[in-house]
Order: sequence, then C-alpha cells, then structure tokens
Amino acid sequence: MTHARLFLSMLVVCALASPLHAQWPQFRGPEGVGTALKAQLPVSWAEGKNVRWKTAIHGRAWSSPVILGDQIWVTTATEDGRELFALAVDKNSGKILFDLKLFQVEKPQYVHPFNTYASPTPVIEPGRVYVTFGSPGTAAIDTKTGKVIWERRDFECNHYRGAGSSPILYSDLLIMHFDCSDHQYLVGLDKKTGKTVWRTTRSVDFQDLTPEGTPKAEGDFRKGFATPHVVNVNGRDVLISMGSKAIYGYDPRTGRELWTVIVRGSHSPSTRPLAGYGLVFVQTGYDAAHLFAIKPDGAGDVSATNVVWKVTRSVPQKPSILLVNDLLFMVNDTGITTCLEPKTGEVVWRGRIDGTFSASPISASGRIYAFSEDGKATVLDAGREFKVLAENFLEDGFMASPAIDGDGLIVRTHTHLYRIQEAR
Repeated sequence: MTHARLFLSMLVVCALASPLHAQWPQFRGPEGVGTALKAQLPVSWAEGKNVRWKTAIHGRAWSSPVILGDQIWVTTATEDGRELFALAVDKNSGKILFDLKLFQVEKPQYVHPFNTYASPTPVIEPGRVYVTFGSPGTAAIDTKTGKVIWERRDFECNHYRGAGSSPILYSDLLIMHFDCSDHQYLVGLDKKTGKTVWRTTRSVDFQDLTPEGTPKAEGDFRKGFATPHVVNVNGRDVLISMGSKAIYGYDPRTGRELWTVIVRGSHSPSTRPLAGYGLVFVQTGYDAAHLFAIKPDGAGDVSATNVVWKVTRSVPQKPSILLVNDLLFMVNDTGITTCLEPKTGEVVWRGRIDGTFSASPISASGRIYAFSEDGKATVLDAGREFKVLAENFLEDGFMASPAIDGDGLIVRTHTHLYRIQEAR
C-alpha cells in the first residue's frame, strides 16, 4: 500500500460513538488528539484575571475533566482510596450538580504517592458518562439524574502503582485496558449493559524469567497506564493499544490481535497515540522513552518492517504529544520541548520551558498550552521556531490534563476546577 493511499484511508482517526462536535468528551478531546483548532483561548491569565469561576473539588485525583452540553464531569477519591466519587459541575457557573459516591473500598490496593485512586479520565456521550477507577469499580451514570445504570467490580488486576488508563467508546463498546502486575488484558464491554463482549490477553509479556519460569519483576515491567486510540486503515478500523512491552493493533469489534511491535528498553506507557500521514505515533514509557512512527497495517510481529522512524531523545514519559500545523510537538517531563517533522522524525527545533510536566499539552489557534506540576502554564507558538508567548500562574499545580469548551479553558489543579476565558 502506498503512503498516499494509507493517508487517505486514515482521515477518520477516531471512531467515537459520541458526535465529534462534542466539546471535550474523553481524554485528549473529541478526536483524542488534544486539539481544538478554532477555539480562541486566552493567552494570559492569573487568579484575578480571566477566571470566570473557580470551584473546589474534594479529595485527591488526577483525572481530567470531560464536557458535554452544560456539564463537566470529573472523578475523585479520598486520599486513602476507600471512597470513590464522580462529580458533575455546571460549565457556566461552576456549581456542583452531582457529587456521587460510587464505591466503598474496604481494602484499597497500594497506590504510588505520585498517583491517585482516581486517575483515569471518564468518557461521556449524550445521556451517559462512563467512569472507571480500574479494578475497584467501573460505572455508567445517567447524566440527567445521576443514577447508576450499571457497574462492574469483578475485573482482576493488581494495579501495583495505581490505575491510569482511560476508557474510550467505539460503536456500542466501552474499551478499557488492564495492564497490571498479575494480568495484562483489555476488554470491550457492551456500553448499554456493562457485560463483557470480548476480552483479550496481551501476547507479549516481560521475558526475564526465574528458573521456575515466573517473571523476575512482576511490577513495573508488566505495568501500563496508556489509553487506546482507534484509526481507520484502508477501510478497516484498528485499535492502537500500548501494553507494557509491545504496541498492538487489534480489531476493536472483536479484540482479535492483528499485529505487534515489540518494545525494548522501556516499559509502562502512559500516553495516548496519534495518527497522521499514514502513520501512528506512539510513546513507549519509562526508563528509555522512545517515540515510534509505525505503519499500522500488516499481520503478526511487524517490529522489523513497520517502524518508519524512531526518536530516542527528550521523549515524554507522561505527557502525550501533539500534531499541529503539519508538525509534531512534544513537551517532556522536564520541560524539554521538541518540534519534529512527522514524516521523518527530523528535529525542527528544540527548546526548554520552566517546570516539571505530567499533564498533556493542548493546542488551539496555532498555539500550544503546557501545564506544569507547580502551577505554571506556558503558551508557545505552534510554528517552526521556538517562541514562548506567555507564562501564567495559578495557585496550585497541574497533574490533570486540561479540556476546552468553546473559547474557554477548563483546568483542574490539585484542589480546584477553573473556567478560564476572556470577557467578550
């Protein structure tokens, strides 16, 4: 297949059941790519400038806000993980509409201090929001009444460091990852009932075994926090999914594995893939983070045939990347910011912004917005030169990735939810 044909076949890069004009229905936005091209977001703000409202959110959680209609939904949890909640906030006033305690957990699993018990981001469609906390519980909620439609608490998974992967919607399915220290699998659930339609075990596992045949490291080397993404390849939808030690292509309708790319030298990915120019762009995780550009076709192990290029320098471990203005942008965990040619991986420029970063950057109107753990938000020009346009501060730090609603920024700090928007 030529690159031209593959590019044309991948114009549809996300197959959500919810409409693509929805404000911000899932992790990384309506198409899962972190961009809202026409939004006129403010360039500068502060606690007393361009803040429409500010609402305290109880508990401790890194899940990102999702938006549909007049509602913003987030999850949260008590710091000890015993109580798990979903909250709905009015997007115009900041008023809390629902504060729902969904699950009581008698013996919470260990969560690394850097993580929380409510880190996966919900996904929303008209009438329903789907929230998950990993194995402690998943639920579908009626957005009009706040009533739980169905719930699941039976997925076996030792999250080891805590859950992080966010669910996505595909047709009538809710698709979720469970990449854990004891099991590695993904599931497709009937979104109407919560029943399992398919379940697929990862085919690639950590290979360093003891003489008894068990993995020497059942923890980090088998863990994953990544969120999947659906692309259309030559008329066929392919679920791009990252496990701890491999990148996979699956049939999203059945969970059947189509192809794999083996990952060496890194583990525990925590980002979401991108697609464009006939390629998918995938970050590999911790220790030695790489960025792969992969042709998402073929069958079996395509590690030697389908990797078009690979970048190993300054690749983010936690923040996802952006594709804007025919350029790839990445802000790594220490603030090193890189612009790449997406077809070749060639570096256009590299610069540095202040801060440490876990939240994924977003883009609107030719600008990039990057939010640091100490509360600074840096605005960059999304062009062929490194150019800082503004630096903004709020009172607390950012771990959750931001969302966009119209011309407004919806940002979550450690303690509050904000709407940032210029008065017009």
